[in-house]
Amino acid sequence: MAESGTGRGRVRDILGRRRVVAVLGVLVSLVAVTVPAAAFDTVRCGVFGSGCEPAPAPRFEPPRMRLLSALDIATQGKYVALGDSYSAGEGAYRISADLAPGNRCHRTSQAYFHAIAGTFPFRKGAAFWACSGATTDDVLRGGNDGEPPQVDQVNGDTSLVTLSIGGNDAGFARVLAGCVVRLPWSGGCQEQATQIAGRFQTLRTSLRTVLDRIVVKAPSARVIVLGYPRLFSETAGRSFDNISVDDQRWLNLRAKELGDLIRQVAQAADQRIVAARGPGSVEFVDLLHGFAGHEIGTEDPYLNGLEVNLSALAAEARSFHPNAAGYRRLAQLVSRQITKGPARPILQFR
Repeated sequence: MAESGTGRGRVRDILGRRRVVAVLGVLVSLVAVTVPAAAFDTVRCGVFGSGCEPAPAPRFEPPRMRLLSALDIATQGKYVALGDSYSAGEGAYRISADLAPGNRCHRTSQAYFHAIAGTFPFRKGAAFWACSGATTDDVLRGGNDGEPPQVDQVNGDTSLVTLSIGGNDAGFARVLAGCVVRLPWSGGCQEQATQIAGRFQTLRTSLRTVLDRIVVKAPSARVIVLGYPRLFSETAGRSFDNISVDDQRWLNLRAKELGDLIRQVAQAADQRIVAARGPGSVEFVDLLHGFAGHEIGTEDPYLNGLEVNLSALAAEARSFHPNAAGYRRLAQLVSRQITKGPARPILQFR
């Protein structure tokens, strides 16, 4: 009988302990529902001796940003074409407006500008300001025929600038005239070397000013600066237009020197942007061999040869300028650079 009572007592003790545990479980559940997480951790620490470690501080995750591609940067704003006859389209005429008297700059329907503007989706449109005969001074201060300063056509909304400039500063039209208009067939072509060297030195300074001014006015833009193509074949080896083979090679070397000068000034301008951690770029497109196999005198030239206005005894403006095929080639080379971008990241993010 005593053992039976003792057994019943043990059962009551066990059931009692289970009730206590159950009640505590209910209380803990209620606390978990009604008490904030931080307070629950305190209760759990006091009752069970666990969860006493301090809660980790919340982590701040900054928004992730990625570098924009060169193409995104070029097309996010407005495209502006600046420069001289090689950007204006001189030498290739298809419609009457190309040679209309009011078209003082000879901005033609064949200029590479139109292919670029029609190929890429520039969000803020495109503007055509290149002018045949332009010099660096015309870009900075405007032309004598009433043209405004070309540099004033770019601003903070400009995302791409293309520019060909320097040939007129170097006096290449006069140089070619000195090589062609000779009576009798004199050696006056290569005697111009000293004058060319002096003009090159002046151009080095003025071109730097042009590029710096564009970068200040359009700091987020990609500025693509073009060189000039070689006019004559290195392998054809025949005289024409009163220009001997030796003179052709001499002129080709002057074109290379001009391209080297433009490249050096453009690269220095880009290095100044890099040093300042600026958001834009200055890029150079080397065109020296851009018309290789299609120079003047080849079977399928991309350039016009000498065309003379006999009544005025002067060369026509189209002489030694690209034809329609030449401007299509320029469009290809410029498009390639727009898509490829410079050989460095441009510091623009999204």
